[in-house]
Amino acid sequence: MRRRNNIILEYGTYMLAFLVSYIASLAGLYYISGLILMLEALFLYVHWVRQTGSLVELRALFTLAWVGGQGIACLQLSKLQQEWQYITWLCFFLIYVGFGIGYEWGQKYGKTEEKELDKDDVQAKRLFLCIVGLAVLSVLCFTFEAVKVGFIPLFSDEPHAYSYFHVSGVHYFTISCILIPAITILYIKVSSVIGYRNRMILVITNVIAVAVPFLCVSRFQLLFAVGFAVVTYIMVNKKIRLRTMVILVVALIPIYVILTVFRHHDVTYLNGIFEMKYEKMPIFITQPYMYVANNFENFNCMVAQLAEHTWGIRMLFPAFALTGLKFVFPELIASPVYLTKPELTTLTMFYDAYYDFGIVGVFIFAALLGVVAKILVKVVKRSTNPVSYLFYGQLAIYLGLAFFTTWFSNPTTWFWLILTGMMYWFVGYDKKRDEEK
Repeated sequence: MRRRNNIILEYGTYMLAFLVSYIASLAGLYYISGLILMLEALFLYVHWVRQTGSLVELRALFTLAWVGGQGIACLQLSKLQQEWQYITWLCFFLIYVGFGIGYEWGQKYGKTEEKELDKDDVQAKRLFLCIVGLAVLSVLCFTFEAVKVGFIPLFSDEPHAYSYFHVSGVHYFTISCILIPAITILYIKVSSVIGYRNRMILVITNVIAVAVPFLCVSRFQLLFAVGFAVVTYIMVNKKIRLRTMVILVVALIPIYVILTVFRHHDVTYLNGIFEMKYEKMPIFITQPYMYVANNFENFNCMVAQLAEHTWGIRMLFPAFALTGLKFVFPELIASPVYLTKPELTTLTMFYDAYYDFGIVGVFIFAALLGVVAKILVKVVKRSTNPVSYLFYGQLAIYLGLAFFTTWFSNPTTWFWLILTGMMYWFVGYDKKRDEEK
């Protein structure tokens, strides 16, 4: 009974908020429309955090990103934004409901016994080898790419230098160093003793994990590395001090600004791209606003202009990329991307699902994500393999940035998941074999 009442509270308030927001948007009351959804997202996030006791509960993160992001987009602060198609509204509604249905379907009533990570020198040694291996591989591949393309993005005058800093197949390994900070947290957690030599190596490898994205002028990879590490820390330590989070955010601000400068994206350039209705809007508001809002606009742009669905071709792009089939059959990746502006290329997680299968596609995809999210929560609670937290951390980032890009149509996402799977087997193999005996 209590569970049913919670479901009514959670999804009843969402449906009401969504309906009022939709009506307000039709009436041209954009600020009210956006504010309602943002407040609802915050309310549901706090509700689920209180229920689970975790700041990084997967459903809570998805709610904050998807419903809150949609609310931000509803403010209509840019001239690039238009009235959304009714199908766009319906898709956004069904995506959230579908995720909730999948999450509930994956829910088994009764408590799952949660296991703490114990000190394990065998696992610690293997995690340390993973850290060193990723760092060495990343440095070698970065050096190879720099020699091959003839420049390092940080020292290039090109506004989009990072876009050209790719050697097919090699770049996946170059940027895999961003997994190192999260693995370091797991290593510290399961290590009984960390010697001076290992401490120094950890410092060096984590500097590499930050230096490579910095040299590539990739703000996203840098933020991903830090965010991934924070999620992992919260998961294994159950709590994080507010002061620690504030220090991390404050430390990242100057790095973010520096990378923006090195990307040659000055205020005039960005204001020209974003076309804000209020031309004197501060850039520190304009930039994050558009990095959230325009992704929903690109989805609406696709809904309005899409002539036919591609029936799975776009979502299978990772298979075409990782196997090299995209070079053999270039027509497989020839479908156009519908954007409000060529420079604003980020998309929502569900862009390709609609592109392939329409309304049914986004609903089923969202439901599957919900099922996977809930199952992963239970797997992590039962597992004694520390690498299981890396799976959780990655999915937490993807759901927490559901408005940002088509994560699961991105070959890098699957490369990292495959790499994590290999580390999971490597770190936990001996222990699993002993338990089966």
